[in-house]
Amino acid sequence: MQILTWNVQWCCGLDGLADPARIVRHALAMGDSAGGIDVLCLQEVAVGHGALAGTPGDQLAQLQALLPGWQLFFGATTDGFDANGQRRRFGNVVASRLPVAEVAQHRLPWRAEAGVVSMPRGCLVVTVRDPALGLVRVMCTHLEYHSPSQRLAQVQALRAIHAEALAQLQEPPGAASAATPYTTPVHTPHAVLCGDFNMHAGEAAYAALVAAQADGSPLWHDSWPLLHGNAPQPATFCVFDRTWGPAPVACDFVLVSDSLRGQVRAWHSDSATQLSDHQPVLLSLA
Repeated sequence: MQILTWNVQWCCGLDGLADPARIVRHALAMGDSAGGIDVLCLQEVAVGHGALAGTPGDQLAQLQALLPGWQLFFGATTDGFDANGQRRRFGNVVASRLPVAEVAQHRLPWRAEAGVVSMPRGCLVVTVRDPALGLVRVMCTHLEYHSPSQRLAQVQALRAIHAEALAQLQEPPGAASAATPYTTPVHTPHAVLCGDFNMHAGEAAYAALVAAQADGSPLWHDSWPLLHGNAPQPATFCVFDRTWGPAPVACDFVLVSDSLRGQVRAWHSDSATQLSDHQPVLLSLA
């Protein structure tokens, strides 16, 4: 199973051109040598935000047209209207060529913080059926950039979402008729959490993200150190464009649940592409 995560900056490259087609081509090409990408997790997808650089259009519709046969799910973290009544949405997309069993959207904490620029954040969860691994919850997120305290609160929420899923696996809800909304959803210990976390591995929020639970059991494993130990992860942000920082930094991560720790086979980032201000990261599980 191959999962690619990429903050695509509304598909706007460093050349100022917003072009979903070249994002999709590049992403799919990264998986060609190993059987193809199964799930795409994209952050910063725009719909109706024509004033952004590159004048993006309806990128959800464009991405769906570029991925025939795939199922696309959009978790808009902002959804409103401009002064002219134009609806504007912005958020995360998960696209899957694997069968999908369930979809959930979670709003992450957005705490009041006077004078600090911020925006609502969320986590889009799409549970897919992989032929080898079975059910896998793919969790795509994008955390707050400007506020360390909000990032920490959002990390704690992400941990709670996964812990709750594990608890329901151990103590499932009561059975219900398939014809009602009480139909018992699917449960699995397998989960992948990926996206732009807007923090580096030395921050307190990162330590909280990968910390053990109160009983000492692990909750999340960062896939890079599982394969490479203490070696620094390749930078995924500010590699070419230093608008948002003085030096390159790794802030795009792919984490796996403890149940998938032994299934991580490969980790790859494209450090050369300039189709976004972030670099894409590809994880292979088997």
